[in-house]
Amino acid sequence: MNNTMKTPVAIPVSKLHPFEGHPYKVLDNEEMNTLIESIQTQGILSPLIVRQIENTTDEYEVVSGHRRLHAAMKAGLETVPAFIYALDRDAAAIVVVDSNLNREHILPSEKAFAYKLKMDALNHQGVTCGQVGHKSRDDVSETESGRTVQRYIRLTYLIPELLDWMDEGKGALSVGVELSFLPEQFQYNVLEICEMIDCTPSYSQAWHLHQYCKDGTLDKCLIFTMLSEEKANQRETIKVPVERLRDIIPDGFTVKQTEDFLIKAAEHYKKYLQKQKENTR
Repeated sequence: MNNTMKTPVAIPVSKLHPFEGHPYKVLDNEEMNTLIESIQTQGILSPLIVRQIENTTDEYEVVSGHRRLHAAMKAGLETVPAFIYALDRDAAAIVVVDSNLNREHILPSEKAFAYKLKMDALNHQGVTCGQVGHKSRDDVSETESGRTVQRYIRLTYLIPELLDWMDEGKGALSVGVELSFLPEQFQYNVLEICEMIDCTPSYSQAWHLHQYCKDGTLDKCLIFTMLSEEKANQRETIKVPVERLRDIIPDGFTVKQTEDFLIKAAEHYKKYLQKQKENTR
């Protein structure tokens, strides 16, 4: 970045605007309350990074520091310190993404739209510089593979409600990726049915929904049937320590033989209890 001003300047908060389309959520949560308290007692220790909005003289777009700006406004500050950088839209977009990816808590939806924003900016930079071809997804992140970047970008095709699921930890990345290939109406069908029967899709269910959609055979009835199926991890099981069975189960039995043996033993014992009950009448 070419630094237009080497020292921070105080800019009125009324002259600062969020970066258009920035992917990070500014939430009024416990972390924000802590930041507000810090600003009230110590001020803003790390100046914002901003760029001058085209065709204006004193209006600025925030490149880094959206949470600090929000906290400053909550704390009642009228001005905030900021570095002004000469950045075009694409260069600023890349800084917006890179300056936030090292945060401790980043929601899946934030990462998805951040990677998409940077990918688009890199590609647009290539076009404006007369370069042939597109930038690789491997250029987007220094810490995650191009494949992982691509999978996160797929999440941008999810409806907002399913994105909220992802942010709430109700679905793995792999599940969100498969559901992202469904047309919007089918995604709403999935959401409606999951809320109706109180479930979330497994990866296997999401993958099969994707395949049925590609085949042109998916409909709401099939979605209901699939999501109503009992998942393996939802079946009730009884665990018995091996030590308790060592002297009961014949040597060399397989898992299936052991299961059959225990069921037959339980059936035999049930008949024994019934016979005892009849004898006491």
